[in-house]
Amino acid sequence: MTPTLVRNLRNADPSAPVDTGTRARDWAEIQERMLAPLYEAVYDRLEVGAATRMLSLGCGSGLALLIAAARGAQVTGVDSDRDRLALARARLLPDEGAEGAPAHRARLHESGLPSGAGADGAPYDLITVFEPIGCAAGDSEGLVPALEAALPLAARGATVVLTGWGPPERCATAPVLRVAARLTESARPPRPGGWRPTLRDDLEDVAARTGLRPDGSGRVSCPFGYADQESAVRGLLSTGLFDAAVRATDRSQVEKEVAEALHPYRRPDGTVWMPNVFRYLVCTT
Repeated sequence: MTPTLVRNLRNADPSAPVDTGTRARDWAEIQERMLAPLYEAVYDRLEVGAATRMLSLGCGSGLALLIAAARGAQVTGVDSDRDRLALARARLLPDEGAEGAPAHRARLHESGLPSGAGADGAPYDLITVFEPIGCAAGDSEGLVPALEAALPLAARGATVVLTGWGPPERCATAPVLRVAARLTESARPPRPGGWRPTLRDDLEDVAARTGLRPDGSGRVSCPFGYADQESAVRGLLSTGLFDAAVRATDRSQVEKEVAEALHPYRRPDGTVWMPNVFRYLVCTT
């Protein structure tokens, strides 16, 4: 696969205060596209197209929705991050509210689920969770009730796709993420929510707890490629996987140690390249 390097952020002011809007833009402009191979592999396998009515839980800034919509699917996205959702709205509904604007090809909701099914009134036939689990302690706890609330909006026999990180030995990013665990555990008392190694049955456990029937799985190569070290640090911190470490220490300390952990993955030209594997589980309701 041809490496995709994000735009160079060397000129960003490192002393500028980091706010949630900045973090959301870092996710949308740097990190989110790293998972595009995962989105495409799932859509290819499920033949997502004009007949698909998709509900995406944790839709982020909307790249997965945009790819599905480009295939003709009716898409609905839900996310609790207001800043990411605003970016998704700008991507998917740029003419929203404008006179003579075309009918909406997407619906977006903050936190709460839509009151009904798809835009045409029919139930959803595909629910996706593209925010990978299995890398932070307790990261599936909020997913189970979210799925339980969403399933009544799906058709009988609908497809549900869960995604997670691959085995640590197949993910070059795993040693970098261990920085989050070490800094989080350094707090006294230890802070909750730190990184942990992916377990083999993380996705199957969620499926079992929500009454879903597994119906196949796959692995997808999703290398993380960055234009430089600064872009890599900003992209990785935008994932939220280092939040507990930031709370346990401070952002500058986390940035420094993440940058040091990235050294083995720096290329002579200054770019950063980390091969990773992500896993998905296809289930039916």
